[in-house]
Amino acid sequence: MKMKKLATLLVLVIAIATAGFASNGKDDKATYSVDTKASKVYWTGKKVAGEHTGYVLIESGKVHVSNNAVTSADIKMDMTSIEVTDLEGEWKDKLVAHLKNDDFFSVDKHAEAEFKITSFENNKVVGDLTIKGITNEVSFPAEVKIEGNELTASGTASIDRTKWDIRYGSGKFFSGLGDNMIKDEFEIKFELKATASEE
Repeated sequence: MKMKKLATLLVLVIAIATAGFASNGKDDKATYSVDTKASKVYWTGKKVAGEHTGYVLIESGKVHVSNNAVTSADIKMDMTSIEVTDLEGEWKDKLVAHLKNDDFFSVDKHAEAEFKITSFENNKVVGDLTIKGITNEVSFPAEVKIEGNELTASGTASIDRTKWDIRYGSGKFFSGLGDNMIKDEFEIKFELKATASEE
């Protein structure tokens, strides 16, 4: 009887040890490639008299996942694709051209922007955003869903454009702007879709 109890106890110990080893041993990693056609980065710029909205296309992107949690990502944005969505015709064309010149994003010199996620914990993204060759750390709340080989992510960051040397119409650097003053803070909203690929 004692031998039977001892054998049962031994089996139980082995089972617990095996379960613990299994949960801690393998690190399930995956890389998700961003679907550039289904993903965009939306922007909102505000001024005293109103606001403008638009988007930028994503050129490429990889999201790295370990044990079903995002560990890092690298998203490249095509700044030549800047679009305005609240205007039409001549006024739209003028604003797009203005956003591309040196007053704003200097697209001829800096055709690409990049966002590298360095950590994602408690639904908070931290990463390095590079615009016009200038890199600053940003953080903002985000939601990531992983279902099978599909990953979706969304989040909105509010950033101070002057940190990336975008000073046009800023009250920090120019006086007497009146209704022409543009707010330094603007919003960037990421909408990503990605599919798992073999590493």
